[in-house]
Amino acid sequence: FFLFVCLFVSMEETSSSSSGALPNRGNGGDTEFYSWSQSLAEVTITVRVPCEGELLRSMVRCSIDATRLQLLVNGYPNVTMEGEFHAAVLPDESMWSIDRTDRTVLLHLEKKNQMEWWSCVLKNQPSIDVTKIEPPNSKLSDLDDETRGMVEKMMYDQRAKAAGLPTSDDLKKQQLLKKLQEQHPDMDFSQAKFS
Repeated sequence: FFLFVCLFVSMEETSSSSSGALPNRGNGGDTEFYSWSQSLAEVTITVRVPCEGELLRSMVRCSIDATRLQLLVNGYPNVTMEGEFHAAVLPDESMWSIDRTDRTVLLHLEKKNQMEWWSCVLKNQPSIDVTKIEPPNSKLSDLDDETRGMVEKMMYDQRAKAAGLPTSDDLKKQQLLKKLQEQHPDMDFSQAKFS
């Protein structure tokens, strides 16, 4: 048994490490000259430019389309990001800017599929293990009406069960039975069971 557990743990460590690096605090990754973070809706990239003076907008050439990124910084051939995105973005909702004092280029990408974690920014770049991502907690107010209703019902049912009270489904069944009894007073419902 001990040998099996050791082998299982060893195999699991190997599989998780081969699927990418651990995500950073922002659920993204860090490379030699840029770091990135993400939520389900967007990706933010911070590119460090090792220039001595101020970083000027005229030094940067950036093109963002639905599937590709091209970022070049004049005079710094090592600071280049070119390639196909991990997944499609909304180019009209995406933008870039510079921070002159920090000497960084900031890119904000709006994901087209806002229900997916990215393992990398560009397909030819290092990846992270998306199974290790720790999504932020959501507030009920952040959810759409239908989802919020389902979550509230689940929470109510969980509290009711813990207190030994009927769940919302049990209450509905009881109301239905009461209604049937009122409509058919001559029938015996004492042995009626709902499944």
